Amino acid sequence: MSKEDVALRTGGSCASSRSTGGGGLLADRLASARKHYFVGRERELALFRSALNDAPGAPTVLVVHGPGGIGKSALLQRFAADACAAGRPVVSIDTRTIEPSPADFQRAAVGILAVDRPVLLVDSFERCRDLEPWLRERFLPSLPAGVLVVIAGRHAPDPLWTADLGWNDVLRVVQLGELDAAESALLLASRGAAPDRHAGLLAFASGNPLALRLAAEVAVHDGADNLVWTPCRTVVEQLLMRLVGELPSPAHRRALEVCSHVQDTTEDLLRVVMPDEDVAELFCWLRQLPFMRSGRYGVYPHEVVRDSLDSDFRWRDPEQYKSMHRAVRLHLVERIRNAPEKEALRATSAYNYIIARAPWIRPFRGNRTEGGAYEEPLRRDEWAVVTEMARTMEGEASARAVAYWLDHQPEGFRVHRSFSTGELLGFMCWLRIDDVDDGMREADPVAAQAWEAVSRIAPVRHGEHLGLARFMIHPDAYHRPSRAWDLVHMRFTYELMRTDHCAWSCLVHGEPEFWEPVMAYMDMFRADAGPWNRAGHALYCHDWRVDRVDEWTEGIAARLLSGPPVAADEPRARDGALTREESDAAVRDALRCWLDPDGLAASPLLRLRLLQSQPEVDRVAGLGELLSKAVERLERNPRTRHLHTVLIMTFHSSATQEAVARGLNMAFSTYRRHLARGIDEVRERLWQWEMQGHVPD
Repeated sequence: MSKEDVALRTGGSCASSRSTGGGGLLADRLASARKHYFVGRERELALFRSALNDAPGAPTVLVVHGPGGIGKSALLQRFAADACAAGRPVVSIDTRTIEPSPADFQRAAVGILAVDRPVLLVDSFERCRDLEPWLRERFLPSLPAGVLVVIAGRHAPDPLWTADLGWNDVLRVVQLGELDAAESALLLASRGAAPDRHAGLLAFASGNPLALRLAAEVAVHDGADNLVWTPCRTVVEQLLMRLVGELPSPAHRRALEVCSHVQDTTEDLLRVVMPDEDVAELFCWLRQLPFMRSGRYGVYPHEVVRDSLDSDFRWRDPEQYKSMHRAVRLHLVERIRNAPEKEALRATSAYNYIIARAPWIRPFRGNRTEGGAYEEPLRRDEWAVVTEMARTMEGEASARAVAYWLDHQPEGFRVHRSFSTGELLGFMCWLRIDDVDDGMREADPVAAQAWEAVSRIAPVRHGEHLGLARFMIHPDAYHRPSRAWDLVHMRFTYELMRTDHCAWSCLVHGEPEFWEPVMAYMDMFRADAGPWNRAGHALYCHDWRVDRVDEWTEGIAARLLSGPPVAADEPRARDGALTREESDAAVRDALRCWLDPDGLAASPLLRLRLLQSQPEVDRVAGLGELLSKAVERLERNPRTRHLHTVLIMTFHSSATQEAVARGLNMAFSTYRRHLARGIDEVRERLWQWEMQGHVPD
């Protein structure tokens, strides 16, 4: 049997170039086109060529695995061309064309027994996974010496291959990854996509060759804007069909939809969204999918799969999409509020991720191809470094301001470093300002003018403060999207949700025209902050006494499915809402009337916005329940449990305070001190809940 007969009978690529009256075979033209459009994979090609040439240490069996659309079939076609060029006969098996049985597989591979030193290429092996033990233990060991075998499939081989020491010298496993940025651009150019459209196409496809080809084909024929290019429904449907395929059940689909929406997926998160399902089984299924990766904090899909699934779900079922988003959001917000800082910051990063799922927001986030960055507190030995960084980027006045705040609030500074090198990429500072003096006005006019700007609208009252995001200096991406700038957003969101008594939050932006859509999306209005605006910076503000955190997050969720919002308005009037001073002053009297509905009916605390959502007839009872919950919180903490006892004994009886003190076996002065502290604790909790907009469970 000739090499040509073997190739034609088994689907190989060693086509003859003899004349057929039309200038050669169609296979020649196909092979030429495949070679012309093939890009990248230099490492894999070099490994295969070393095996073709029997180089020392080269493998005899090569297993290539990766998700759908990653280019496994194209790589095998290129392997076939290289094998033919080296004079090696090729036998190709596409398992989609055979029954997944040993007999059918052997019939398809029979050609390798008729030639010398053949190359066996097996594609789509995921369809024959049940044959893997037979292939490893029976078929491959029975092949004659000189056979080179390449097996390609979506799944990694069974660990039993490497557990068998006999395979160590002859087997090589290669995980096929995405194309890099340069290779992706070459592929787009080869498909006719104009260079000015590459940015959006690259951001969507994330190096997946199938996605790049489909996106390029669409972009060549439409007028897509390269900055916010989004795939049409046809592209998404084809990708999902090729990359994901059929799913076992609606529960598996929902688990995959959750996974595509969030930054990382854990069993805990699935349990929040799918409380009635076997989330352990679903999570096990997710982590075994070929397009899924396991990271430090959970599993996550390849970006093109993630984006396609998320956009398809948002388009297909908007109401269920919003319901899923809300469940995830509430879970993350609760973690931000109540977890230790390190865990809360991870939850903040995850929260910022889900609110940035709208396609129009993508240009405002760091590029996926950038190296990662992390945040940490500023070290004392780096004070001079960040001061000089501010001087270089913003001038002497900025350096003086940095030096001032390093002396007054060094704990507010955070630096951003490269994950790979530890290099200092930039820094920011979160300031808590509760008053302004002449020293601050001279050292940092920007902070002073921010204070004056919000004071003209609604002054910061006693016990409250202004939270100000200041500096945000990154020399390589000054006030522009980057992975380090994403950390600025993370810290900003964290401080909003964790800081008690923050009346105003403000952000000084150096590129206001660029960031205006994001600021509007985040409900931050642009304030007139005085002369320093002429330097090109702008001040964005939010009054948390008008729109509390829960209302703010609900508003962002409502805007998630719409396009870029218009500029945010200045805060509306406070509608007679209670001030902190009024709330604190009313707590003692309300506790005295705790068990007296008529007395509570006259309490100013009925103006708490926590109670405004209840019918008017229920607000008195709601206030009594609110006081009970605030007092009950004291009992949960061993350090305040005695305060709970003091408040209950005092306000749940008609006894005099002297009698209560005797009943508690306390000196009267000690009792009065504990009573005052207990009332202060209730005041603190009520106002914290009022600012947050809800009462934690």
